[in-house]
Amino acid sequence: MIETAVLIVGGGPVGLALAGDLGWRGRDCVLVERSDGEIVQPRQDLVGIRTMEFCRRWGLVEAVEAAPYNRDYPQDNVYIAGSLAEGWEIGRYPSPSMNDARPPPESPCRRERCPQNMFDPILRDFARSHASVSLLYRHRFVGLRSERDGVVADIERSDTGERLEVRARFVVGCDGAGSTLRGALGVALVGEPVLTHTTNLIFRRAGFEALHGKPPGYRFILLDEDVGTWATIVAINGHDEWRMSIIRSSADGRALPEHEMRDAIRRAVGCDFEYELVSVMPWRRRELVAETFQSGPGGRLFLAGDAAHAMSPTGGFGMNTGVGDGVDLAGLAGWAGPDLLASYTAERRPVAERNVREASGNLGRMLSPGARPGLLERGPGGAALRARVGRDLATAMLREWRTLGIHLGYCYEGSPICVADNTPPPSLDPAVYEPAARPGSRAPHADLGGGRSTLDLFGRGFVLIAFGPSPPDPEPVLRAARMRRMPVETVTLERPDVARLYARKLVLVRPDGHVAWRGDAAPPDPLRLVDRVRGAA
Repeated sequence: MIETAVLIVGGGPVGLALAGDLGWRGRDCVLVERSDGEIVQPRQDLVGIRTMEFCRRWGLVEAVEAAPYNRDYPQDNVYIAGSLAEGWEIGRYPSPSMNDARPPPESPCRRERCPQNMFDPILRDFARSHASVSLLYRHRFVGLRSERDGVVADIERSDTGERLEVRARFVVGCDGAGSTLRGALGVALVGEPVLTHTTNLIFRRAGFEALHGKPPGYRFILLDEDVGTWATIVAINGHDEWRMSIIRSSADGRALPEHEMRDAIRRAVGCDFEYELVSVMPWRRRELVAETFQSGPGGRLFLAGDAAHAMSPTGGFGMNTGVGDGVDLAGLAGWAGPDLLASYTAERRPVAERNVREASGNLGRMLSPGARPGLLERGPGGAALRARVGRDLATAMLREWRTLGIHLGYCYEGSPICVADNTPPPSLDPAVYEPAARPGSRAPHADLGGGRSTLDLFGRGFVLIAFGPSPPDPEPVLRAARMRRMPVETVTLERPDVARLYARKLVLVRPDGHVAWRGDAAPPDPLRLVDRVRGAA
């Protein structure tokens, strides 16, 4: 029998991020992962800007920047009619290499290109650096039973069948779209189970760019006359590894024989060449969200990442949404009230629904050209059609490339543990992020000088910021927090520009970096405020 506060089922990036964040907070957890952790098919390669802000909190930015992805490789998205070697470039969305990219004004961080086979080891090492974290690879979750103060999970060693039991207060399923834990809980998924059938082919070829002679790009989107967009080729490491995704309709679920895969590679590139076919992975794009993100006695069993929401990778939202789930959950602590548990579904499910819809919309825009007879003709008619299709596709897909509102602009509207102040809700435009300290929103970044950001103030407990040279007395709120054993640190900022951004003289920020409450003076009943934000009102 192993006893722990939190059992995490699944050791992908979401499970590892949750384990690392719990360990960083000094909380104990056990993570079980049925595989040995090796990643042959990286399913994620974009570490979004909010996830990088969490990495900044954990001290992992340098590790991500030191990953072996070629940081000088251009990140352009390129639209190709026909093959790479023989076809036409009909559009390009230029994007700088990682070395040339700069953070936007709204954040001290920038998004990074760090595929799962590079990112998972960084998160694994971070989790292992904490003595309170145990990682059990080659162990699989079998089932569980409830006890008065938690659950007991049956765990089986994958190679020997040896059984062990883990007693935990909380269990979090981070075990993917086919989640065993979700199945054990009987939680249904809502949405479209199949948007496309897709086959990923990882192949290795140094000097790939010389085969086609076009300027390098991170992703090539390939169109033909018969179906329109039929495949993509992505630079997996910016050196010699590439991922080709063959996209087929939701009705075409047959397994592709190897000769068809190799024919597709030849068709996409437009010439015969030598390469190593490293791995093959058929999969289905989905548009699914779990009916609830928590279940079981007392709501102690949670779903996160793909176990809670499965979406098309168009936009790069999947893993990043899951890491947000984990950071939201990692704040569970002894001072929490029962409503803190219930807030998880209330806060994270609307975020997942929005991101799942946006990802499907991006897929629709990528597939929007459809069949275009004459697209590959070499006369003036074909040239005119290619110009029109390229222009329309480039315009439509701008929405996928500009998503700061998705990554930073999500707000926990109506959360039971945030105190609304009746200010207007933020824009839902995926491209628009309007920095604001409105309750439920991410506390906005402001440069404090010396390389420091307001984001560096948040993370381990609550932070009460008092603005101005003579701020309101924060002591009533701090006294109430001490009575409830809720950790609150107070910070005084005399910067008028930051005060204008936060718009109130007192702002209470949660451990996850979202605003819980704000006002120009301590509330009449500080104890009621503290009980509300800790989920005990």
